[in-house]
Amino acid sequence: MATWGFGLRAKSLLALVLACAFALLPAGLIGWQVLDGVRNHFGEAYARNFAQLKRQSILAPVARDLALSQRLADSVVVRQWLLDEENPAKKALFFEEAEGYRKVFRDHAYFLASAGSGHFYANDNDKPFSDQARYTLVADKADDSWFFNSLAQDDDYNINVNYDAHLKVTRVWLNVSIRQDGRKIGVAGAGIDLTGFLKDFIDTEEVGVTPIIINQAGAIQAHRNQALIAINQTSGAAASEQTLLGQLSDAGAGAALTQAMQQAVAAPGQVSLLHAVLDGKPQLLALSYIPELKWHVVTAVDLQAAHVLDKNWLNTAIVALVVLIGILLLAFGYAVEKLVLQPLRKLQLSASAMAKGDFAVSLPPPSRDELGDLSRAFGVMAEQIRSNTEELENKVQARTHALATANQEMQRAHQQINDSIDYASLIQRAILPDQQLSLLLGAHHFVLWRPRDVVGGDFYIFRADGERYLVGVVDCAGHGVPGALMTMLARSALDHAMNQVGIASPAAVLAHTDSTMRGMLQQCELPRAIATNMDAGLAYVDREKRSLRYAGAKISLYWSDGREVGEIKGGRRAIGDRRQGSYVDSEISLQPGFTYYLVTDGFLDQAGGELGYGFGDTRFAQLLMQHAALPMAEQASALDQALETYRGDYPQRDDITILSFRFE
Repeated sequence: MATWGFGLRAKSLLALVLACAFALLPAGLIGWQVLDGVRNHFGEAYARNFAQLKRQSILAPVARDLALSQRLADSVVVRQWLLDEENPAKKALFFEEAEGYRKVFRDHAYFLASAGSGHFYANDNDKPFSDQARYTLVADKADDSWFFNSLAQDDDYNINVNYDAHLKVTRVWLNVSIRQDGRKIGVAGAGIDLTGFLKDFIDTEEVGVTPIIINQAGAIQAHRNQALIAINQTSGAAASEQTLLGQLSDAGAGAALTQAMQQAVAAPGQVSLLHAVLDGKPQLLALSYIPELKWHVVTAVDLQAAHVLDKNWLNTAIVALVVLIGILLLAFGYAVEKLVLQPLRKLQLSASAMAKGDFAVSLPPPSRDELGDLSRAFGVMAEQIRSNTEELENKVQARTHALATANQEMQRAHQQINDSIDYASLIQRAILPDQQLSLLLGAHHFVLWRPRDVVGGDFYIFRADGERYLVGVVDCAGHGVPGALMTMLARSALDHAMNQVGIASPAAVLAHTDSTMRGMLQQCELPRAIATNMDAGLAYVDREKRSLRYAGAKISLYWSDGREVGEIKGGRRAIGDRRQGSYVDSEISLQPGFTYYLVTDGFLDQAGGELGYGFGDTRFAQLLMQHAALPMAEQASALDQALETYRGDYPQRDDITILSFRFE
């Protein structure tokens, strides 16, 4: 008996094991191919996103220094001095203006080389200021070839990685030609420390990812291995080992690389992909072209080493599959024992007892076999099911009635909540200074205020003092009801700050508001779900003196006349941030025809476009330049329509506020 039962159990388990093995073998092969395809798919998406992120991180600071270098090279003061280099008054005026540029360059370093005298002037933070030439450039000297090649080229500027033996520094030099009546009379620009540049933009802790920058000729301009960087590219072609093509192990990859570079140039901002062998390993190369810098940003991703997919879930899935198979085997064995072997064993015992003359056992009725027993069991089960169904229906009816009652109560509660939120929206709109703005600025201003929900965390302020007034926008963390609650605290803190320190110093108002908010929040226990920090931008306008004084907490002030766009960045810390911020007033002159803009990050971070990226500072600056000359009402409509078109089917991500004004 025991041997027969064990044999049936073993055979059943063996059948299940074989079935699982035959099913898992092709499933595992297919799963491995699917996993490899998924890894390649996510690897391409990872490479594209990483290349785009690197492109944006490099473009903003380098393009800013390049734009400043172009303005320095185009300065009338610079050109007048180079045409009369021995004039001490013009020389003093140049160095006074150049010092202003040096302070705002990324590495606080500038240079100027004269085509007439060959003198090279430079100043930075590492050396004492000097208005004398550091050295004189010589045409047939290899170290000075960058300058004479820059003069000979038709381009207005070039970016060159070079070691200056006289200054003993290796920098990324932004060489901008100085022209007078079409003739090049010198070169000026900024120098970015190569070590800091590589640390900020090239070095990465991502395993299997190598960021590289190459120029249009394929020469390596930035690499974590500085030995591969091509120095002084204005002098001619780079060595083979200092080009990306020279680093590729696959000889046939050259044409693919050239095609990818051409595609990237044809579609700046887009990412071109190709597979190649780099450093002896198959890698995915993602290229994105920056036309402003004439650079290609390349991201090399080793799909086998990079953390494209989290392997923890794969290990967990394998363990879970093994455990599941074990549980299935145990459950199957238990089911065979319980449902087949035990009933058969009981029947055999009853038959054995009857064979011995023990009739005090439960036997099936005469002429009834196992099918009859099964039918009788089904009859009993049907009766039980009928009884259970009636009982269940009664319970369902009772619970349905209770659910309907609860649903009505929930609808009433929901209506009360909606009414309360609508009332809160009226209260929030009441604190907005629309009437004061209309009375004092009239058609010379517009406001776009679009909360994500009925109420939001954005608001704007306005306080006048004769011909002077303070205008600003505030973006409290969060949105909806929590954000609206924060606006009440923020408005109270701002009013208190303006009453205490006045409105003449936006930085003082921000600092006092930060202190007040911290004091208020320490005294009240807010729910943990409510964020307590906020971004702010305040502009103090003195119409008599025609000046504007600005300070911000993570919010910038933009201005444009339709030909150029300017920006004063806010402080790096938000009000109420974990680390207390420092805010500084920046003062500029009011210019007729210029329009000034204060915008919260809800506009700049709104997802849209084909890839769902944020709107971004660059696209916003282009939008301002395109519409800055329009009347204010038309500007408001144009900016609103541009955001809606870009957003498409993506939902509004955050509260949106733009406050703009101008002076005739």
